[in-house]
Amino acid sequence: GVAPNEFGGMDEHTSILMNEDQAEAYRYITNAVHAEDGRICMQVLHAGRYGDLAETVGASAISTRINKIEPRALTTEEVEATIEDFVRCAALAQYAGFDGIEIMGSEGYLITQFCVLRTNDRDDEWGGTFENRIQFPVEIVRRSRERVGPNFLIVFRISALDLVEDGLTRTETIMLARAIEAAGADVLSSGVGWHEARVPTIAHMVPRGAWTSFVGPLKLAVSIPVVGSNRINTPEVAEAVIEAGEADLIALARPMLSDPDF
Repeated sequence: GVAPNEFGGMDEHTSILMNEDQAEAYRYITNAVHAEDGRICMQVLHAGRYGDLAETVGASAISTRINKIEPRALTTEEVEATIEDFVRCAALAQYAGFDGIEIMGSEGYLITQFCVLRTNDRDDEWGGTFENRIQFPVEIVRRSRERVGPNFLIVFRISALDLVEDGLTRTETIMLARAIEAAGADVLSSGVGWHEARVPTIAHMVPRGAWTSFVGPLKLAVSIPVVGSNRINTPEVAEAVIEAGEADLIALARPMLSDPDF
């Protein structure tokens, strides 16, 4: 994930994209992918309270057991500025030759932190009701679409289930998915669980394809393609998930690292 501002990185080594000079450095990647007739999206990720930085920020000043650094709550003005940072990052990714972006809205990062009561106790327009809390990701998608136009892919990574207390309910997840679609997203890519969740999601003891039953309802709720992921480790499992109608596409990462011939 590429951070949209200086507070968004996972650590001090995370790439940040805030200007055209930084964007130019990515052209060797996009050019190489396009030379092989491939397509590539940049993932835009703001770590929020998960960041291992000197100063971290979040929807609220609520700490997490997996990070010793106490987060600072973004001010109302900083929330607006952070949305614009996401939008600028999308435009710079387009400038750098990417075919789209994936907005990281799952797994407990900043966007997720705004969406749930577990990490959002704000009393301004970005907190309180469910509708207020999800305006953060909705505005990021809506304004990004306005900036990049219709011919640039916007993928939104959404948690199919959070696996933490006071996370989104299944009904709320469906409502968020529909709001994100209406805001202009082209694809929903599903993640599973927050990083602080105590339920394993990708470890070897988790059955293959275990989470697809939570992805299927998302697919039924929206008209845009939905991506299944997590513990889909073989082509046969991937084909079975698609054949069963539980996802339109499959995302995987670790299987390609362990098996270069996948």
